[in-house]
Amino acid sequence: MSALVLTGARIGTGDVAAVAREARKVEIGPDVIGRLEKARKVLDHAAASGQHIYGLNTGLGANLGTTVEGDASAFQRQLLEGRSGAVGETLPTETVRATMVARASMLSAGGSGLSPAVFVALVDALNAGVHPVMPSLGSIGAGDLVLMTALARLLIGEGEADYQGRRMPAAKALMMARLAPIRLAPKDGLSLVNASAVSAGSGALVVTDTLSALVQQQQAGALTMEGIGANRTILDPRLHMARPAAGQQEAAKALHDLLARDEAPAPTTLQDPLSIRCMPSIHGALIDAIAQAKRAVEIELNAAADNPLVLGDDGVVMSTGNFHTAALSLAFETLSLAIAQCAAACVARLIQLTGSGRNGLPKYLSPVGGASAGFVPLQKTATSILAAIRHKANPVMLDFLPVSEGVEDHATQSPLAIAKCAGMIVLWRRLIAFELMAAAQAVDLREGLVLAPRISAVHAGIRALVPVLKEDRPLGIDAEALHAALASGNWTLHQADLVQEQA
Repeated sequence: MSALVLTGARIGTGDVAAVAREARKVEIGPDVIGRLEKARKVLDHAAASGQHIYGLNTGLGANLGTTVEGDASAFQRQLLEGRSGAVGETLPTETVRATMVARASMLSAGGSGLSPAVFVALVDALNAGVHPVMPSLGSIGAGDLVLMTALARLLIGEGEADYQGRRMPAAKALMMARLAPIRLAPKDGLSLVNASAVSAGSGALVVTDTLSALVQQQQAGALTMEGIGANRTILDPRLHMARPAAGQQEAAKALHDLLARDEAPAPTTLQDPLSIRCMPSIHGALIDAIAQAKRAVEIELNAAADNPLVLGDDGVVMSTGNFHTAALSLAFETLSLAIAQCAAACVARLIQLTGSGRNGLPKYLSPVGGASAGFVPLQKTATSILAAIRHKANPVMLDFLPVSEGVEDHATQSPLAIAKCAGMIVLWRRLIAFELMAAAQAVDLREGLVLAPRISAVHAGIRALVPVLKEDRPLGIDAEALHAALASGNWTLHQADLVQEQA
């Protein structure tokens, strides 16, 4: 895999995921260091002229009116120590790596005034696999400053680090990786932390995971259509051109392609339940929500969102609110609702498949009948999971209070909005596993059914992990095995092509 080259532009969510999860190396583009040097000179000149510059010669937040004098490097260390208030479980390594590459991408735009040596140290730590131990609780979305202090403290050799799977003092990790702690020049500490890099980095991972889960959901939905004998005229492209709702044509095409064959079987009904008939609309809305979230994340990844902002070409330093992430938070609130809609339809189809018998299928999908429970107990588990998804879908971006003596009287809660969305995907994949299992059972109960080639591959993938239900057994064990495959990335049937189509 070729290295990701930081240029200050064109970094995408997939790039972040590759660095975070596949240890893709990062290189500094040829123009970046010159851009950083230019911005640093502008910053130093402005400070020398007596300009009040937030976080350089003034205090932060409610201390804005306090003038900072004396050792500027010592103040930057004090700034980091005083704002290291994050608590809670530590973020996973992949989220920390996503945060590091997100911040490096933002800084490469040159708006921070960060010393080039500090920027190089950040990239070197990322490539060496030296990761700060970063608690998860502390950001309200007005920048991720409190969380980001862990990253800045790592670079100066303070705090704790994760290196080669071991937790140790940051100074030791840097030494083992043959890296040296940095010295902070004026504003360097603030430049490292005053950004929404946790939100942008974790958001990139969520976008990647949602695309993957959507492909799996489409496979499950298409297999349900085969198993239940659905009327596939709902996928006729003319219908979706007549009502070109966001993402609907793309969703219908994906389902149509999954079900493509030389001769389609006759439908068993004129109209199917809405969870089946309206899949293109439901999935299409999610496709559009994913695109919105992807755009919002990539704006952050490629933006100079610093406060204060150094405009190198204009030679000025200005205060901003560019770190504020209202659009990012709104995009992930919308994405959460779209995921919840898909999950609810998934459960509805499961209940249709596993109910009292529809379109010639046996009750509860049990081949033995009688008192057999078959698949019906999964309805309760699915309903429980859906309730958890609906709970997480409740918006949080309006849940804030004024802090710092009213200086910070608005927030976006973007880290929380993104984190709950990530949790929803985990739960949603469990429902997808249920639907895949039930749909595969329905297919096997339809004698003589010849599946479309791509759906036949999906069915075979299920049967490699979960055998046909012939008599009652613990289906929870089967569901766990299938869910593990879906979540691990081992479920790759035609996935790359479909993700590319929808990205």
